[in-house]
Amino acid sequence: MAEKDCGLDILDVSKIYKTKKGEVHALSHIDMQVRPCEFLSLLGTSGCGKSTLLRIICGLEKASRGKIRYGGRTIEGPGPDRGMVFQAYTLFPWMTVAENISFGLKQKGLPAKEQQEITDYYIGVVGLHGFEQQYPNALSGGMKQRVAIARALANDPDILLLDEPFGALDMQTRGVMQELLLNVWQKSPKMIIMVTHDIDEAIFLADRVAIMSARPGEIKEILDINLQRPRDYHVKTSEQFMEYKARATEIIREESMKLLVPGQASAAAS
Repeated sequence: MAEKDCGLDILDVSKIYKTKKGEVHALSHIDMQVRPCEFLSLLGTSGCGKSTLLRIICGLEKASRGKIRYGGRTIEGPGPDRGMVFQAYTLFPWMTVAENISFGLKQKGLPAKEQQEITDYYIGVVGLHGFEQQYPNALSGGMKQRVAIARALANDPDILLLDEPFGALDMQTRGVMQELLLNVWQKSPKMIIMVTHDIDEAIFLADRVAIMSARPGEIKEILDINLQRPRDYHVKTSEQFMEYKARATEIIREESMKLLVPGQASAAAS
């Protein structure tokens, strides 16, 4: 098991997909380090390779070139040191809230009493007391994602990987879930890498925001977010927040222009 005070090294990672129409270059020469217990947001236009990079970190896909190292080891596949939460509600519909959260603990073979204690703790952390015996089809979207986050955290991974986990939620629920995630992270610090296309969300949550170029995805710029912690939604109206947002918006707009045909790009820029 890697030490939790280790950084994650992404070393010259590229990804090429082979299709019937030829090669698709998804990522190009990604080089960066994610710091221990850092909250990093990956931000970029649709199709820039954010989720591909996250899946490579998780071990669900292999890089075409380069490697990712954590705790002195090259990542070759999925492992218990990394937990992932997707946008889709990937819960087992035939299991209750408590059973979903404890699933990984049972797979590890932990004693029943320890499973119960850990499950109860994370049910409390995500505010789902009273819903332990409910099934997913009885829950709202936000509650389902709370269960998914609790399930990932219950396994105590060193790194939590989030692939647009709040993308399917309405604006108000999304804001509540952002604050919940920050509270959970501040109580139990760990490295979090989150993919999002929402500029406000990326800035509000992160220590740093890595902005990716249009495909093939490269790291265009990394913004250090020096907003005081703990944070709540009031920070989104601060002058400093708006400065970060203006810079991120400018970069994303430039990259979005590259996706247009040359004539449209010129017209849109004028």
